[in-house]
Amino acid sequence: MRLIITRPVEDVPCLKAKLERMGHSAVSAPLLKIVPRSAVNIPALDYQLICATSANALKHVKSIAGMEAIPVLAVGPQSFAAAKDRGFKHCAAQGGDVHGLGAHITANFNPQDGPILYLSGAETSADLQALLQTRGFTVQRAIIYDAIIQTPDDIAQHGAEADGGLLYSPRRTRLWLDTLPSARRATPARMRQ
Repeated sequence: MRLIITRPVEDVPCLKAKLERMGHSAVSAPLLKIVPRSAVNIPALDYQLICATSANALKHVKSIAGMEAIPVLAVGPQSFAAAKDRGFKHCAAQGGDVHGLGAHITANFNPQDGPILYLSGAETSADLQALLQTRGFTVQRAIIYDAIIQTPDDIAQHGAEADGGLLYSPRRTRLWLDTLPSARRATPARMRQ
């Protein structure tokens, strides 16, 4: 099967190799480019927890004193791996998505034990900060990066030749459909978010 990977270029090599080991051919056609923000102010508070819904937020965050000792809850395996690679000492992957992560935090942490630092990109699929705040937590959100839209010149060619595309998010799905109108006519079973 010929598949198009729409993830940012830095995320492609491992996924491409995995797909090729499974017998697929894979082409990189990133729809977003990760651009770290240079001036992110993270207040030095006594955080009980750091949470992240994006591996890129963990990869690009600038340290504050003692940050690596604060427990990190990541939404899934990629963000967990990024936290470990970044040197955080106490990491766990919980929830599988924003709502699952929010439910885990609500069930296992106390709002009275201190604020939560939430590391994210500028655009998120759901509002973890608001979800936690409605449950009494104080949440300091730090936007670490922007995901800038890019349209590969050859995406129409790849799209016409591909058997499927790996899209990963509602935003990427919208960009895919806007970039490649013929994808709207593709077999729906092959176009997964």
